Amino acid sequence: MHQASQGRSCEPGVPDSLKAFGAVVKSFRNRAGLTQEELAPLVQYSTPTVASIEQGRRFPPREFVERAEEVLDAFGTLRGAARYLSRQKGLANWFKQWAQFEAEAITLSTYECRLIPGLLQTEAYARTLFANQLPPLDDDQIEAQWAARAERQRLLRERPNTAFSFILEEHLFLRRTGGAEVTRGLLDHVLGLAALRNVEVQVMPVAREAHAGLDGPVQLLETPENRWFAYSEGQRSGLFVSDSKEISVLQMRYARMRSQALSLEDSVSLLQRMRGAV
Repeated sequence: MHQASQGRSCEPGVPDSLKAFGAVVKSFRNRAGLTQEELAPLVQYSTPTVASIEQGRRFPPREFVERAEEVLDAFGTLRGAARYLSRQKGLANWFKQWAQFEAEAITLSTYECRLIPGLLQTEAYARTLFANQLPPLDDDQIEAQWAARAERQRLLRERPNTAFSFILEEHLFLRRTGGAEVTRGLLDHVLGLAALRNVEVQVMPVAREAHAGLDGPVQLLETPENRWFAYSEGQRSGLFVSDSKEISVLQMRYARMRSQALSLEDSVSLLQRMRGAV
């Protein structure tokens, strides 16, 4: 388990180092006479992932670097360049690691009781949160924050074989963050995502007197190698969890919450009724 200070502004950005690394990969790929579609199976990643890495939009997993180094006969260049990669100056190391795992996860489960998770937020909802942060953000910081968050949201559609599960407290919608219009847009957006085959959204009703998640928000993910990690976030800190015993406890709690929340069908029905009442 690792704990590190982390402000809510810590979203993965798209720095020049990632773009430079992507350009190097593209150069060696072209040198080898391969298309992105031809390279993808050789490095055991999808074509969209290869494209995202080459465009500097995705942090390259360690396995990608090693396989690309061998396949493209890159003379150690890719390994060397990868050592200098960073997502954003000052970004906590534990979040860099989490974001890298998140980008390649085959299962991602999220319980939230404070705000709508970043992967499900609309631009209007997210900008409302940014505008109310303390210390205040300037315009450039808000634009950077939204750009990074929107980039992460691509995972929901770019990784159709990843199973995304979300358990959201009903009161997150009842608060009407940003006002009625923002809430209507948010409900429409979440309902649209809930219709995707790889996305499940369950609502924990306010009428539920107690449930297994009262200790706070949590995220769990499974890597392609079937390793599990978790993290939970507080006001000014985040906790990255890699200990198997701790993860077992969190998995047990999340499984119980899935049984305590409304079913998928009932959750969608409730969100639709809430949409009509806004």
